[in-house]
Amino acid sequence: MTETAVGNEQAEQVVQAPSSAVSDGQFAAMLVDRAWNEGLQLTGEGGLVQQLTKRVLESALEGEITDHAGYEKHDPAGKNNGNSRNGTRAKTV
Repeated sequence: MTETAVGNEQAEQVVQAPSSAVSDGQFAAMLVDRAWNEGLQLTGEGGLVQQLTKRVLESALEGEITDHAGYEKHDPAGKNNGNSRNGTRAKTV
């Protein structure tokens, strides 16, 4: 099989949860099938595995900072309380 690279816009579309409840195994199989059908690489730069890894890590880090700060992102409760979120910067994984 041949792997084809596509832009991040298409990769972002592939990593969307289905509307109905499915098991993790079924969801993973659906993602792989859709990636192959749309010509997205599974591995490598911009591939499905990279996109999934990025989303999982970003979600985990966001949850960690929310837990540490004690309030959700954009919640006015954190404004000027001495433990405010003070912005973001670009990250690479």
